[in-house]
Amino acid sequence: QVQLVESGGGLVQPGGSLRLSCAASGSIFSIYAMGWYRQAPGKQRELVASITSGGSTNYADSMKGRFTISRDSAKNTVYLQMNSLKPEDTAVYYCHAAIRRTVVSPLLNYWGQGTQVTVSS
Repeated sequence: QVQLVESGGGLVQPGGSLRLSCAASGSIFSIYAMGWYRQAPGKQRELVASITSGGSTNYADSMKGRFTISRDSAKNTVYLQMNSLKPEDTAVYYCHAAIRRTVVSPLLNYWGQGTQVTVSS
């Protein structure tokens, strides 16, 4: 079993900051990549940012310069620092990880349960 547990969501005013965390646990051989997606009401889930085991990062254009993704490989944890938050950033944020459970297992996708981020005055 593999679990992704997110924390750090909440209510913040426009222009404020939040830091999300996601820890992976369970039967894990290696993690290729971790990242964050978000889904606003009535919209499709979209990539926010991702980071590979080698440290390569990828951001959605609307998050560049405001959000920073980082990773602690020793703790199997990924972070998302969100600054200059806007009302349109309001969404449920989901943690994602591409994980190999054993040396011969395929790379599989795992998701967290989601954490609500609300940006409102």
